[in-house]
Amino acid sequence: MRRLALIASCLALPTLLACADDGGVGSDTNADEVGSDTTASADEVGESTASAGETSASDVSTSDTSSTSDTSSSGTTDATDTTDTTGDGDGDPVANLTFVAFGDAGEGSPEQYAVANAVEMVCADKDCAFVLYLGDNFYDDGVASAMDDQFQTKFELPYADLDLPFKVVLGNHDYGLLSFAWEKSAYEIEYTNYSSKWELPSEYYGMAYPGVDLFVLDTTQFMWDHDTGTQQNWINQQIAASSATWKIAAAHHPYYSNGEHGNAGNYEGLPFPPQLAGDTVKDVLDESICGKVDLYLCGHDHNRQWVKPTCQGTDLIVSGGGAKTTDFAYHAGGNEVWWEDDSKPGFLLVQITGNTMHTEFYDSDGVMEFERDITK
Repeated sequence: MRRLALIASCLALPTLLACADDGGVGSDTNADEVGSDTTASADEVGESTASAGETSASDVSTSDTSSTSDTSSSGTTDATDTTDTTGDGDGDPVANLTFVAFGDAGEGSPEQYAVANAVEMVCADKDCAFVLYLGDNFYDDGVASAMDDQFQTKFELPYADLDLPFKVVLGNHDYGLLSFAWEKSAYEIEYTNYSSKWELPSEYYGMAYPGVDLFVLDTTQFMWDHDTGTQQNWINQQIAASSATWKIAAAHHPYYSNGEHGNAGNYEGLPFPPQLAGDTVKDVLDESICGKVDLYLCGHDHNRQWVKPTCQGTDLIVSGGGAKTTDFAYHAGGNEVWWEDDSKPGFLLVQITGNTMHTEFYDSDGVMEFERDITK
């Protein structure tokens, strides 16, 4: 019983307890290929969809590139709020979108400021449309109201010089220290009314851009099997209604990860108790995300990694280095990777043009460390 209590504490309090085991291996695999120019134009939406059709991620082929120098790309952005529909009413336009993604940033630390500065520098060249903010927005206990000072010290001030909207994902710490204070999400949703950058219309929601649909999930609810059926039905309806060339899902918890939290269904490297192991997270992702979207983005583990295994053809990226790092744990030997790093904070850049999705990993100094393409 004492060991089960420790397991529960490690999952609920990841910043207070070190649960990771050192050792194991991941494999670095790099090739040589270049990126592509991207322009970003967006129509952003709320919680319902109006388009029909579906593209399976199993039809996607991939290639990867590793480089120490930057591959430039340019474009313009026009992110405009419109209607409550995900998908494009005029069919399937040519995909054009550039954004950055990182999570686990809610510290107010020098490292958070460093990542913010690096994003500002990179996006000045890349013309990013937005930041996809992958959860754990306020360590360690979330916020106590929409007027909580942490909105200033851990969000507005660190990103004061970054002129981009933040599309916000909820993480376990956003629901408090024990991750089930469900009332806390309302405070982060309400803050959307008071900020020019913070955008969180609901716990889970959709966004539509030319040729690209994004689905933001709340996996902390899945961890506790909290109203799972309602959210999963929403996911199924959203994806089925999408005719976009590219479909991307974003959430906080990983499907596969070499970090201390590890793989869904085996979180912390242990298959029990089922709830804390992430069984419901795995079940929902298996049924509703894997093979139905092209890319699944998450945080939770405080490092950056693109694992080689997919879930039914869906590529999996962890970008949880927004303010700090934790060492890889490689539970059960770990997962093979295209690339990974646990030595520095950083972020992911995604550039989509037509049938190519180009990605680049940057560190907190703005150094591009790895790039890889997915091509349909």
